[in-house]
Amino acid sequence: MEMISIFALSILIAIVVKVLVISISPKSWLKFAERIWKFPSLTMVIALVLAGIVLYYLIQEINIIQIFAVILFVALMSMATLAIYAKEFIPVAKKLINDKKIMKRAWLLIVIWLILAIWVALELYLSFSFSRW
Repeated sequence: MEMISIFALSILIAIVVKVLVISISPKSWLKFAERIWKFPSLTMVIALVLAGIVLYYLIQEINIIQIFAVILFVALMSMATLAIYAKEFIPVAKKLINDKKIMKRAWLLIVIWLILAIWVALELYLSFSFSRW
């Protein structure tokens, strides 16, 4: 089985398990989530390492422009999900925006997103430049 198929299978299993657990015992899911978020720095490091591994394998099959198109799809799906809880989410968003340390706390992720954005911009520029020839 190809690595991308393994990634797809793993997210498929995660979605099905999450929906089943939340349907049967929402408190069990909350306990699981609380354990994951108990050590946010460790969670972030693990997530970034896994994201790097996934990105490595994705780049073997598709380009960064296609990956960003998928990110748009996931962002829109997330937006649709958050829309259900807009009244609860807006106060949290306001709290985050008012956090004076937001740049200090999120600097690594901001740098990563900027590097990825520059990469996409360069790829788009090169694809448009060479497509004219």
